[in-house]
Amino acid sequence: MPELPPIFNGRPTTWQADVAGPSPTCGDPPPAALRHGVAQFNRGEYYQCHETLEDAWKAERAPIRQLYQGILQIGVALHHLRYGNYIGASKLLTLGLGYLLGFTPTCLGVDVAKLISDAETVQARLHQLGPSAIGEFDQSTFPTISLAE
Repeated sequence: MPELPPIFNGRPTTWQADVAGPSPTCGDPPPAALRHGVAQFNRGEYYQCHETLEDAWKAERAPIRQLYQGILQIGVALHHLRYGNYIGASKLLTLGLGYLLGFTPTCLGVDVAKLISDAETVQARLHQLGPSAIGEFDQSTFPTISLAE
């Protein structure tokens, strides 16, 4: 397969080499794709984060792929919340939290325990507001991901 340029179809590909080797384990440093996806998440670029981590998730065959899936689903939940989609936000928070539970307290440099706690706080507030008051959610309280480099 030919090597992809740094940008292909509008998506960065600089982490492609990361997926060619052995699968990472929780004690390993974060791969480039994860660092990039976390940076997007922390800037509130949830759609872009989804695209980045989905590529890493699809390329990975080991169980660590569920960490990527959990993070991207929390990000998509925040995207839905931002645009007033109560059902989408609620469903994806639940799914994302389920994927993350097996990776506490930290994995690949991600403070998973903090992300879970923060996402559960978002979920509780979302359910407290309900569908009719979702617009009152204070988006400045959206979580960020702590990542040890």
